[in-house]
Amino acid sequence: MLKIGLTGGIGCGKTTVARLFAELGSPVIDADQIAHQLVAKGQPALAQIALQFGADILAPDGSLNRARLREAVFSDPARKQNLEAILHPLVYQSIQAELERLDAPYCIIAIPLLFETNMAHFVDRVLVVDCPVEIQIARVRKRDQLTLERIQSIIDSQVSRDFRKSHADDLIDNSESDYRLAEQVKKLHNLYLSLSAS
Repeated sequence: MLKIGLTGGIGCGKTTVARLFAELGSPVIDADQIAHQLVAKGQPALAQIALQFGADILAPDGSLNRARLREAVFSDPARKQNLEAILHPLVYQSIQAELERLDAPYCIIAIPLLFETNMAHFVDRVLVVDCPVEIQIARVRKRDQLTLERIQSIIDSQVSRDFRKSHADDLIDNSESDYRLAEQVKKLHNLYLSLSAS
């Protein structure tokens, strides 16, 4: 089965692209969803995070206080690395387990931090969703109500737009309409089917 790593900067539209592939019948494995499940209440990873970051990282009901964790890691690169050391190996183990259950010509694996985690070798092709930085910022402000400073710090913590584009096997331009986006996805869907058949 052909493994397509879907990645892109924050606010570039990875979720929308993944949904369009799913609508065409492609299985989609989402690293962010897996990470969310791994830190659910009662999960071993959540206990490890609480040990690492202190019990005040938990909400009163014992679930993860995501806002507090976000504050902790984005203001301190060492703590961000600590969190990634706990979560990333577990995320990739879960992705591998899901891959082994699938039977399809190709599969989309949505991994926002594909390059940042040095895992491009994990997939057969890298598909990058791209748009100008000002569009990224506008979308994230609208969606997440974060400050401009926080959005910029997230963008700065990711690899550059140029790096992603130069390391992409396939590129989707998501700076225009949804109609254009759907067209590009359909074209790539056909490409992946033909590549998997050969």
